[in-house]
Parts: sequence; C-alpha cells; structure tokens
Amino acid sequence: QVQLVESGGGLVQAGGSLRLSCAASGRTFSTYGMGWFRQAPGKEREFLATISWSGSSTYYVDSVKGRFTISRDNAKNTGYLQMNSLKTEDTAVYYCAVRKSLNWVGPYDYWGQGTQVTVSS
Repeated sequence: QVQLVESGGGLVQAGGSLRLSCAASGRTFSTYGMGWFRQAPGKEREFLATISWSGSSTYYVDSVKGRFTISRDNAKNTGYLQMNSLKTEDTAVYYCAVRKSLNWVGPYDYWGQGTQVTVSS
C-alpha cells in the first residue's frame, strides 16, 4: 500500500507559480508511475500529467503543456508538479496518484487527499 500526501497549494496571482509536492510512504514508490489530476467546483476530475516510474517519460494534456512540469525524486519518495504562468481557470483541488499500470490513463491505484490551488485575477 502507498499513502500519498500533497502539499504546496495556496493562493497565487495570475501569472504566478506554485510547486506542488506529493510525498509517498513506503519503499515501493519508485515502482509506480505517477500522475497529477485536478477537480474544479462543479466539474469532473481532470487528468493533467503523468510520469513513468523511472522519470524518463512524461505526458501532458494540452491545457497545461508548456506551463506545468511533472517530475519525481525516487530517492526522496516524492513527486512534483511545477506550475508556471498560472491562470484563474487553474483554480481547483489538485491530486496526485500512482499506478502500477504502464498505461498513461491508468488505472490509478492510490490517491492523495488533495491540495487547494486558487489563482486570483
């Protein structure tokens, strides 16, 4: 079992940056692919980005490509989402998740509790 805890969310002005962290428990984090998702009020959960277990491969949806960067440090059992050029429409609760599946879309096996990101105009 893997427990995930996100941090780094907060309030930022449009155009600003935040870096989210996803701390994983256990020694098996390095064997899982990782993804970031978000859910805005009244909207469905949205997939944003994913990274392979080794960190060698990444994939982004178009809405965040070029602005967000997913990364991981397996030695620290931690994943990251660097978010630049933030827009008000990026306001949401952000979740990290891990998957054993080699498929980018999952299924994702374990989820964090989420961290709120609010972008003001």
